[in-house]
Amino acid sequence: MRTILNVIWLVLAGLWMAIAYVVAGIICCVLIITIPFGIASFRIANYALWPFGRSLIRRADAGVASTVGNVIWVIFAGWWLALGHVFTGIALCLTIIGIPLGLANFKLIPVSLVPLGREIVPTADPRGFYAR
Repeated sequence: MRTILNVIWLVLAGLWMAIAYVVAGIICCVLIITIPFGIASFRIANYALWPFGRSLIRRADAGVASTVGNVIWVIFAGWWLALGHVFTGIALCLTIIGIPLGLANFKLIPVSLVPLGREIVPTADPRGFYAR
């Protein structure tokens, strides 16, 4: 079932959202100082392509630097990407088949707002079990 949902997701929303994250990542990498944001954006693009079967957890070793980075990220890129997830999620929830996909879009909003200090793990990973 995860594979079927991931394929439908890829066609309806995943590819477009991943492209948005890749564009944000390229812009961040071009600006040199924001390379950590670019790396985080590429990581989230991978997650946006195939979200079912993976969970998002907080990293225990994330400190003040990731918090400051997340504030900067929200100001410059995070809220644009989160709005994309909100609008796409609402559009997908208008159909019965799209409801799980819309919910997956809403699941991606926290990572689009605060990507630093987070880790994407498979749900089979014991750390991912507690993130559900």
